[in-house]
Amino acid sequence: MSLNDREKSQLRSALQEAVVKCSERCLYQSSKWAAELLNAIPEPEVPLDDSRLSEVSSGYASTVAAPNMDPAEAILESNEISKYLLAKSLFDCREYDRCAAVFLPETTLTGVISPKETNTTPKGKGKGKGKATTGNSRPRNGQAILKISQRSLFLSLYAKFLSGEKRKDEDAEMVMGPQDLGTCRNKQLTTINRVLDIWFESRRTGDGEYMDGQGWLEYLYGMILAKEKNEDQALYWLVRSVHMFPMNWGCWLEMTSLITRVDDLNRVMTRLPQNIVSFMFHIHTSLELYQHDANLANSLDQLLNIFPSSSFLMTCNALLSYHAKDLVAAEQNFSHLLSLHPYRLDSLDHYSNILYVMNARPKLAFLAHLCSNVDKFRPESCVVIGNYYSLLSLHEKAVQYFRRALTLDRACLSAWTLMGHEYVELKNTHAAIESYRRAVDVNRRDYRAWYGLGQTYEVLEMHANQDGIKALKRALLADNYYEAGSSFESAADSMRGDPEILLQIAGMYDTLGEVEDAKAYMEMCVAQEVGPAGGSQDEPVAIHRDSPGGGSDDAGEGSRGAGTEGTGVTAATSKARMWLARFAMRTEDYATAGRLANELCQDGVEVEEAKALIREVRSRTESAGGDGAARGRAS
Repeated sequence: MSLNDREKSQLRSALQEAVVKCSERCLYQSSKWAAELLNAIPEPEVPLDDSRLSEVSSGYASTVAAPNMDPAEAILESNEISKYLLAKSLFDCREYDRCAAVFLPETTLTGVISPKETNTTPKGKGKGKGKATTGNSRPRNGQAILKISQRSLFLSLYAKFLSGEKRKDEDAEMVMGPQDLGTCRNKQLTTINRVLDIWFESRRTGDGEYMDGQGWLEYLYGMILAKEKNEDQALYWLVRSVHMFPMNWGCWLEMTSLITRVDDLNRVMTRLPQNIVSFMFHIHTSLELYQHDANLANSLDQLLNIFPSSSFLMTCNALLSYHAKDLVAAEQNFSHLLSLHPYRLDSLDHYSNILYVMNARPKLAFLAHLCSNVDKFRPESCVVIGNYYSLLSLHEKAVQYFRRALTLDRACLSAWTLMGHEYVELKNTHAAIESYRRAVDVNRRDYRAWYGLGQTYEVLEMHANQDGIKALKRALLADNYYEAGSSFESAADSMRGDPEILLQIAGMYDTLGEVEDAKAYMEMCVAQEVGPAGGSQDEPVAIHRDSPGGGSDDAGEGSRGAGTEGTGVTAATSKARMWLARFAMRTEDYATAGRLANELCQDGVEVEEAKALIREVRSRTESAGGDGAARGRAS
């Protein structure tokens, strides 16, 4: 992918507009994303001669403006500019209730949320389809809402949403406290939902279609529906939003949070506008689903050619290496990114995980010190410092910092998962399970949380083994749910499994006395040495406590799996092979037992036990042969 000068100029203009419009609506993270991307496009060097200087001084503006091209909306914005500036100033000061009251005072909202009124939620299915509603279902105070510009209405409702989020955090119990059930709800969602119902209903035509807006209220409506677990409708409105204004990165992130499988992503892509932002969305969401194939790397390289200094794309590149278990490359990419942007804390929690796994204590200490100096009260900083204390085996201190991260942001996925790991180290299995459960509530795709949950259930012995098996299967699949009755084996055939997880599942089945299932998973574990047919790239990322994995550490040049897509011989596959050999002995399949024991001798793992098994096989085979000869002579 390459852009000519005209296309680059158009892209700059679109990003400049996005920075301004997102800032006007106080979407600061989206504004920052667009501004960073804008400054990552190399600027052409144009010499300023005398004639050029006179043009600049006489006609060119030094600031970016984003006028509204809709005449009706432009008039509304012009009439309410003074009130808008007041509302935005109050929002910037984090006085969210005062901000919302500028355009939506309580006297207006009281009639909107009245329980006596009929709910008019638009049921968006397909392209703008929905059930027709009667005009008399709209509250009288809804007329006041319709006289507000879309910009001011968005700012007011967004302030209302953040006010509810703030109160929700204030009402919540201390993180992992005795009353912290994770059930606190944003009480403003109902009000915002009703107001948006009224607004969208006013824009409904006679054939059930919705007139296109500017994309901002559609984004807010999709976000509210997602919070209320109405995911299908949420996705519908979010897709509408990016068609109207594709440069709002926050809208794309909301869609990412609703996508849990690669198949879902592929289906959504057919409904999206085809532009450079949807290209980035596909890469970002694929990384969230732990994908790391060659096509993804090629797509990322194309974008880096356009935005060579983009911190966002450089982070994606580092995560791509991380998911491929190339920890050395991932560490180098993050190190380079940090050298270019030493005050940027975004995604440094991932960097600290990499340094933890690599046991790079000096670098992790430096990173923790840097984050503490930049902003010690950022969730990412707390996670980095927590990882450093964990590496020092100061687990109580690590838990303290992970809790601090969650106090700052209860949706901080890394902190929930890593705190679960620390509780495992502290032998507090019940707290570990709760931490992992909260992690998968935040992100159902998180492989590490499912894996940790399965491991912790195993510690609780027999009564929890079934739950442990389900959690480990979810970890193995990583991007979908394991449900009773579904064909896990058929899914496993099409992807590369983690031998450690397969061995754990097999061990749990063995503990439960379900020998056939245990045998099937032991065989799958051994099969990972050479990889599945087709060499799928869907291998899950290593969890925080794992070694880098993936290589044949104990195998020589001639070992099985060398030069293939499999893992090669590992300690897990050797343990599985030993179990299968013993199972063959129990079932008197001495030929299979002997073959597996000979393979174990070649592996260099558990050699002495394998040799003893070979001797036992020979002894039983000779005994069986001698008995047969005696019976022959007797006859």
